[in-house]
Amino acid sequence: MLKRKKRDPKVGTGKKPKGSGRRLYTDENPKDTVSIKFATPTDARNTVTKVKKVNKPYARKIQILTVGEQRAKVMGKTQVVSIFKKAKESLKRANDRKKKKV
Repeated sequence: MLKRKKRDPKVGTGKKPKGSGRRLYTDENPKDTVSIKFATPTDARNTVTKVKKVNKPYARKIQILTVGEQRAKVMGKTQVVSIFKKAKESLKRANDRKKKKV
């Protein structure tokens, strides 16, 4: 009997198939990715603007901003960190207002 090799799924399942050469952090849908720039305060502000406009759930927006904040913190960019923190706080306030209306 011939043993057939399992193929990688076309859509991300969150798991790496056994024996697959695929890495853990592959980008299943690059078109859906929001790029994060945090080299300068201007880059951070542009990223915040982009995240606020993108059509993603609230939790995903917070995740994106948290990644930027943590990376900037490690690099010692305190001004950029504060930009991301303020953006997260404003998103949280907006989400709370939205919940109270419903």
